[in-house]
Amino acid sequence: MDVFSALQTAVSGLKAQSFSLSNISGNIANSQTTGYKRIDTSFVDMLVDGDARSQTAGSVAAFSELTNSVQGNKVSTGVSTNMALDGQGFFVVRKKTTDAGGAESFSNANLFTRRGDFAPDKDGYLVNGAGAYLVGASLDPVTGQTTGTGPIKISNAIIPAKPTTTITYSANLPKSPATTNAASTGGLLSAFSDGTDPRVTPANGATTGTVSEANAQSFIDNSIAGPALTVYTASGAPVSVQSRWAKVAAADTATGTSDTWNLFTADKTSVTGNQTSWTNIGQAFAFSASGQMTAPTGKTVPINNLTVDGVNVGQVTLDLSGGLTQYAAASGTVTTNDLKQNGYASGSLNSVEVGDNGLISGKYSNGSVIGLARVEVAQFVNPDGLKPDSLGNYEQTVASGEAVTGLKDSTVVGANVEQSNTDIAAEFSKMIVTQQAYSANTRVMSTAQTMISDLLNVIR
Repeated sequence: MDVFSALQTAVSGLKAQSFSLSNISGNIANSQTTGYKRIDTSFVDMLVDGDARSQTAGSVAAFSELTNSVQGNKVSTGVSTNMALDGQGFFVVRKKTTDAGGAESFSNANLFTRRGDFAPDKDGYLVNGAGAYLVGASLDPVTGQTTGTGPIKISNAIIPAKPTTTITYSANLPKSPATTNAASTGGLLSAFSDGTDPRVTPANGATTGTVSEANAQSFIDNSIAGPALTVYTASGAPVSVQSRWAKVAAADTATGTSDTWNLFTADKTSVTGNQTSWTNIGQAFAFSASGQMTAPTGKTVPINNLTVDGVNVGQVTLDLSGGLTQYAAASGTVTTNDLKQNGYASGSLNSVEVGDNGLISGKYSNGSVIGLARVEVAQFVNPDGLKPDSLGNYEQTVASGEAVTGLKDSTVVGANVEQSNTDIAAEFSKMIVTQQAYSANTRVMSTAQTMISDLLNVIR
């Protein structure tokens, strides 16, 4: 390498350090930009091809090195629709476009970002502070099924009422029920004095039975309280359902009889004394000596034509998949483990929350929490191969690989945003080194100039 080559190398050094300073300045400028990923600088030596014995140090080139896979700190914002990704991945977003007629629409091209300061715009679409619209799957608030994919819109529309179709129930029935007349009847329900028999057992083959108001007090004295909850009609009207368990048969090895229970529902809301009648749901619940339910063999039991205070709820399914057992209980009462139903009245949206699985749920005035949309998250084999776009967005490239939808091991953190991953202290340290390297290259240039001047003076 001669003096002129040294001069050229010093110039390349100046250019490389200037490039590095440009990245440093950009990182510092964006130190408070939500979701910003700093751009580091890598240096590569450029050698002239030649024999190893005559090889000289080459010039230098600078290239950008992305840090898309380096996560910034999460900070709570208190805004329910804000979200941050804990782990790898990017939110999928699209830009809004306007045609010649002024009509607004969305582009079909997906972009990717870590900027999660999303909030509803005037139309209910979730848009971040840089104007990118969040993409995901919209869910039907009634069925929970996916209705389409695209920019997520949070609707303020009132959700319609949903009638109760299933009551989920699990409990333990006492081996010896503590009924009012337990001392005289052994806790068992028998036929009434007027000859009516509301019991349903495998032996009598009955499919239903009714306790009249006249026999209601006797029935109450020979049964124990069952599940009580509010269900909803198709119009969303609440109906209070009261029920009672009655043990109708005790185990008898001689006859092969098992412990058998019946479930009755009240025909009125008020169940004091002889004010209401009771309807047997028409199923005998039998239990083995070990307390396990042997009948019915399935996990669901229909309650047909459920009517309270003249309001018909219709057919409701009793879901016993959680378990119904008969173990000894000192209290002699029913121990309820789970009791809920799937209906609700109409309601208006009160608030929105984001779950760690990316599910956006709405909390409604009727107490329901309903899934409205699911955030789409994209993963890349080489996230640093993405091409940076303006406003904190990235474009897919050949180097990044195809986008794969899914969270994998990442989670979505609601009411948080990801800060810039720029470390101010580290950037200042790099800036000092860059300044010194730049100055050193200028000294090389001035030295080379002096040497060239000396050579010219020799010729003169």
